[in-house]
Amino acid sequence: MAGVSVSTASKVLNGRGHFTAATHTKINDAVERLGFRPNALARSFATGRSQLVGVLTEFAPGVFTSPVMVGASTHLGHNNMATLFADASREPAAMSGLAENLRARHVDGLLVIGDGLHTRLSSVSGGFDVPVVYVFGESVDPNDVSFVPDNEMVGRIATEHLLELGRTKIAHIAVPDDLAGAARTKGCVDALENAGLSLAGGRAYPSMWRRAGGIAATTAMLDSGADVDAIFCSNDQIAFGALAALTAAGRRVPDDVALVGVDNWEAMSGTGQNVLTTVDPDLRGLGRAASAYLLDALTGRHEPGRHTHPCRIRLGESTLGVQAETPA
Repeated sequence: MAGVSVSTASKVLNGRGHFTAATHTKINDAVERLGFRPNALARSFATGRSQLVGVLTEFAPGVFTSPVMVGASTHLGHNNMATLFADASREPAAMSGLAENLRARHVDGLLVIGDGLHTRLSSVSGGFDVPVVYVFGESVDPNDVSFVPDNEMVGRIATEHLLELGRTKIAHIAVPDDLAGAARTKGCVDALENAGLSLAGGRAYPSMWRRAGGIAATTAMLDSGADVDAIFCSNDQIAFGALAALTAAGRRVPDDVALVGVDNWEAMSGTGQNVLTTVDPDLRGLGRAASAYLLDALTGRHEPGRHTHPCRIRLGESTLGVQAETPA
């Protein structure tokens, strides 16, 4: 239909050779008219690649795992790569066996998706001669490639937002025994030091990743007599707990105390009430970035170590009042 040889059509469709724009147009028009799709099995025999990417999850049902998976699988699909999924269901011992199963399927690469940054992931890269990329979890092996949210940036931009609003007595509710929590605390403290300030109350108030932890930490903060006009909470659940404790104590949010959380939980849960100002770690974007790196690695890219993905702040009523609107 295009009026060219089979070899010319093949080269154009596979991005090889140098042909005129008119030749490209004729072949692409023929592709559209015929609804042509390459035979994936035949292509895999010809190229030596399966066009399959293994996706190994630490815990697929995890609330925060899902957007990473969606971002990664969507990007891979748009680049004509199919995915094979395997889930370890939070059983660390199962990870290596599942990785071997995926390797036996001759995948072109492996994406290992963690369940957060509570602890580092065991490396399953041994035995693979194709790229392996870890995402939303950092491998214990520094020679592996890991993609994680920039949690120091999380703490920094949350604190800078409060400073821009004129808040100077900024407290922090932290989760110190967690890699992500510790990094968020560092970002907060660094931003305060850059402004010539220190944490209100003289320390970070410890918590767990739950609303109850936010209530307990905020109650302890108020009972200590700390002079506070803003609180940066390590996640949104803690911030909702802080909001409840402040309200019960007669403190108005944001008039008396402004609040910032992390995770953009209202968007993830579908409530969309815009109550909290929150730092969104952009987990879909994190998944896309890791899968894009994996595809680049198929042609030789290799930058071992930790790659951090930027976050963004979503403004809400807890810092700007009831007139706040989340930017488009």
